[in-house]
Amino acid sequence: MFFSQAGAQPRTWEASPSEHKKWVEVFKACDEDNKGYLSREDFKVAVVMLFGYKPSKIEADAVMSSVNPNTSGISLEEFLSIVRKKKEAQLYWNEMRHIFTAFDRHYRGYLTLEDFQKAFKQVAPRLPERIVLEVFREVDQDSDGHVSFKDFEYAMNYGQT
Repeated sequence: MFFSQAGAQPRTWEASPSEHKKWVEVFKACDEDNKGYLSREDFKVAVVMLFGYKPSKIEADAVMSSVNPNTSGISLEEFLSIVRKKKEAQLYWNEMRHIFTAFDRHYRGYLTLEDFQKAFKQVAPRLPERIVLEVFREVDQDSDGHVSFKDFEYAMNYGQT
């Protein structure tokens, strides 16, 4: 109920000129033969350079299947779009983690009903106690009395149902 009304969605984000320049430089560095596109392996190297991890086979397959089928790889324009979306998702995840941590005042790695009550008292002091309880029960997926970050993340991402 609550999260379906909240409509938690990542905000669109624009890269700074220096960040955009860095992405173009990484594209050019990974396009060693100046083909004008990145192969699957080139893309993996670019992700390592920009995000510090090697994409899984599933992620690489998803990216490669989403590019223009009339080309041999990922164009600069497609690459910039993919990187922007990855950066947005990363920032959104970081924002969710920050919110969760602000609620978790005792640094336990989970939230209790009391944590929810204190947080909602600060941000929505007139919200009825029964609504706070309803929100907590909605987010506490396994009904163990604790909201893990995974529960919280799920509610923020999929709570629109």
